[in-house]
Amino acid sequence: MIPDVLLDAVHGPWALIAMTLLVLGDAFFVVVPGEVAVTALGALSIESGAPPLWAVVLCATAAAACGDMLCYAIGRWVSLERWRWMRAARVQQARRWAHERLQSGTAVVLFTARFIPFARLAVNLVAGATRIPIPRYCALVVLAAAGWASYQAAVGALFAAILPGGPMVAIFVSVVVAIVIGALVDLLIRRRDRARARFRSSVRPD
Repeated sequence: MIPDVLLDAVHGPWALIAMTLLVLGDAFFVVVPGEVAVTALGALSIESGAPPLWAVVLCATAAAACGDMLCYAIGRWVSLERWRWMRAARVQQARRWAHERLQSGTAVVLFTARFIPFARLAVNLVAGATRIPIPRYCALVVLAAAGWASYQAAVGALFAAILPGGPMVAIFVSVVVAIVIGALVDLLIRRRDRARARFRSSVRPD
């Protein structure tokens, strides 16, 4: 059973507001559990009927897109070196990766990066710094955010529908599965990039 306090919070607006803020913050701070919040509300939506699943997807899409666009604005109108965290080694490495990928295919990179925390931050900053046209960027970001939000909410909804044991079990399992899938996607992309780098170094003329 869902505790009464949690049930009251879910039926009110606060659950969606909290999730929206977490997803928005996740665009800048990778430790913020935006994905977890969307997956958890997706599961609760199926178990309790509130908030509606469409509202979860819609709010998550809007928050994710706005967060990405704010990162783009920082890259375009502020600087990639403005704050200390932008100069961190891992962020610098991710920015170099993003710059190389954006040269070959903007759409694919924006969709892929939506599922990889550091890559998402770097891609949006670099997209702004390299002045990718705003209409094209915004259209791609909204589509990518919608796909991401639908996926995260669907994972929670799916396990809430098929797992016995109540919503807490569904939330726990769906969050773990979402994290594992995200980690696997990250690992596969990194392995592909390393393989490409080795191939390029092997065929590069002396």
